[in-house]
Amino acid sequence: MTLPHPARSRSDYRDRGSYALETAVLAPVIIGLLGLMIAFGRVVDAEGAVDSAAHAAARAASLERDGEHAQSQAQTAADRSLEGDGITCQTSSVLVDTGGFSLDVGTEATVTVTISCTANLADIGLPGLPGSKTLTSTWTSPIDTYRGRQ
Repeated sequence: MTLPHPARSRSDYRDRGSYALETAVLAPVIIGLLGLMIAFGRVVDAEGAVDSAAHAAARAASLERDGEHAQSQAQTAADRSLEGDGITCQTSSVLVDTGGFSLDVGTEATVTVTISCTANLADIGLPGLPGSKTLTSTWTSPIDTYRGRQ
């Protein structure tokens, strides 16, 4: 025994294949948005790492007794911090203001470190996205007021 076929309206046939077309149109948009989210996440992560490295470098420099050692310790601390966070810079610079070491003991002084890191974004491969972004962070740390300085 065969059941009668339910009547189909014309609108049922017009919608046929519309889901495939919607998917074909929306898929590149969704993939592009995912790529932008990944790029944004990587930039935010790198900014946090550069900020952390500037903090570590300023702290390491402030523990030294003279500007020369402060410069080398800041560079070492910045490199370790960036490496520990998994950040690879195409180019980087660590600038240390060691003017506070020339002040007399008993005078409040600080050391300031500025780190610049150019992060690579070319591997994401989205059209219109820059190939790299330069991130900069500055941190100031006090030098012990009563500790001997050279």
